[in-house]
Amino acid sequence: MITIKEVKTQKELKEFVKFPFKLYKNSKYWVPPIISQEIKTFNKKENPVFKDAEARFFLAYKNDELVGRIAAIINWLEVKNQNQKKMRFGWFDFIDDLDVSKALFSKIEDIGKENNLEYAEGPVGFSNLDKVGVVTEGYDAIAPMITWYNHPYYAKHYEAAHYKIEKSYSESRFPFANVKPETFLKAQELIKKRYNLTALSFTKTSEVMPYVDKMFDLFNTSYASLSSFVAITDIQKDYFKKKFISFVNPEYIKFIIDKDDNLIGFAIVLPAFAKALQKAQGKLFPFGFLHILDAKKNSKDVIFYLIGIDPEYQNKGVHAVIFNEYYNVFTKKGIQTCYRTPELEDNYAIHQIWKHFSPEVYRRRKTFRKTL
Repeated sequence: MITIKEVKTQKELKEFVKFPFKLYKNSKYWVPPIISQEIKTFNKKENPVFKDAEARFFLAYKNDELVGRIAAIINWLEVKNQNQKKMRFGWFDFIDDLDVSKALFSKIEDIGKENNLEYAEGPVGFSNLDKVGVVTEGYDAIAPMITWYNHPYYAKHYEAAHYKIEKSYSESRFPFANVKPETFLKAQELIKKRYNLTALSFTKTSEVMPYVDKMFDLFNTSYASLSSFVAITDIQKDYFKKKFISFVNPEYIKFIIDKDDNLIGFAIVLPAFAKALQKAQGKLFPFGFLHILDAKKNSKDVIFYLIGIDPEYQNKGVHAVIFNEYYNVFTKKGIQTCYRTPELEDNYAIHQIWKHFSPEVYRRRKTFRKTL
């Protein structure tokens, strides 16, 4: 018999966060989160997303043993402002038992119906900066810290529950050796002169901060046309500043401004923290933070996390300016491999940007949908 229990206490929330540690304890590819930070993500007093969204967390038990978890999420900005009557769900993990996944699916579907929502989609997070998708191809590669990983059996559970594929994403990588400066060196000089653009580089996080609000505004503008995009609110900007910017090497943040100091392009690259997080095993102390600091300073792999170009400047080659800036930094640091985060397979514009680097798709993932 499967029992579903809603998380009500801090102890239960910690069990919710730690369940994957048990499920993936023998996996070479799963990357654990920092437990304390994951708990803060679900803290309604700390995460400002809860001003416009709500979430309930559930644990599944079989014979008194914890065997699954799921987060039921409603983003009211999405429901009310965009008229997307969607029941979101994420942080969905379970043993290979159809009765377990069915019971968890039923719980989020019931919540969706109670709130007059029309369909359920997942796995997704609260917003577009959260993790997304079930891995359906590419299980034999370590997962970046910004993506979910799962066992191969997950997809069949969605299908058994009559969920259909909603969105498809791909993740790719390429050796830095594939980057040939002749593909952008001359072009970026011409583009800077033609449009009177300047590339900003930084050596201190404090130098980045005056531009971060503008960056999130540009993020909202440049990604608005993508399906299911939910804009970042002003209060969320402050939260993400504290949560993310300090993890990024300042030299890995690039801004492009016009003659009036308007931000028209940006990019954020992260050091690859995955192996450091595996060593940390979910804890910053006593030694976990040392592994993370070492990766921040010395990792030879990087992840292109975000790139945004003002719609007025898209298709005008601004990305060549950004690539030139990174080429110089990566050459000095001896970077070996560049990874890209999950990108919608129908986002042809972003795929065109990378074509000169001959990227290899090494993993695919999906979100699934069911009418309620």
